[in-house]
Amino acid sequence: MTTIGFGDTVRIRSTVETERLGLAGRTGLVHGLTTPSVTSVQVIGSVANDRALAVKLEVQPDPLWFDPDLVEFVDHAPGTAVKIGNRSFTRGAGGEWIEDVRVDDGQPQD
Repeated sequence: MTTIGFGDTVRIRSTVETERLGLAGRTGLVHGLTTPSVTSVQVIGSVANDRALAVKLEVQPDPLWFDPDLVEFVDHAPGTAVKIGNRSFTRGAGGEWIEDVRVDDGQPQD
């Protein structure tokens, strides 16, 4: 079983609540993880395990917080690029983040 984490593509499972909200079957990217008892975020689904995943769905302007049991892993979103400060990373098919190392001329290093 794959552990779902930052940057993964997920699909929202079909439940009474996700169907009512029009979110069942939608896909999106995981933007974060939190502990609802500490952060007081509004969570779709149960907070019994005190964990929630922020998922940015294609139909929503902002990420929504979901009970992890309501999301299923699709893939690691290979090719996704992120920049943190002056460092850039690209996601590999296995879920690893590969740093884009550049030489002084700004061109990718072989």
